[in-house]
Amino acid sequence: MASASPSPIQKTEEEWSAILSPEQFRILRQKGTELKGTGEYNKLFEEGIYNCAGCETPLYKSSTKFDSGCGWPAFFEGFPGAINRSPDPDGRRTEITCAACGGHLGHVFKGEGFKVPTDERHCVNSVSVKFIPGNVNSSI
Repeated sequence: MASASPSPIQKTEEEWSAILSPEQFRILRQKGTELKGTGEYNKLFEEGIYNCAGCETPLYKSSTKFDSGCGWPAFFEGFPGAINRSPDPDGRRTEITCAACGGHLGHVFKGEGFKVPTDERHCVNSVSVKFIPGNVNSSI
């Protein structure tokens, strides 16, 4: 597994704090987690794109979202090159971050048996993303 590369968007913690809500800052910059089942996108299955809430980089197509029952939005893959992976310090999980700004998205899990093309579940905090409704093919 490749480790995360440096993020091209560099801001100070003060700059991030000025543009993010307190909850976005806690999750995106301090690697927090929203409470299970509370995220606004957990049960949303409309057509559109999920962008990074910190920098607006497109991360996921709605067609890759599925209902895993885990309590957080789940996707089976992101846009190519949009998401970095790195092992958590405890070695039990793999963190996923926005490749453009380094914002914490959540964690990726493999081999859970979901019937999805990649056999992966990107468990993403709703606060970490912003949903843009519309036709995915005409948006990119």
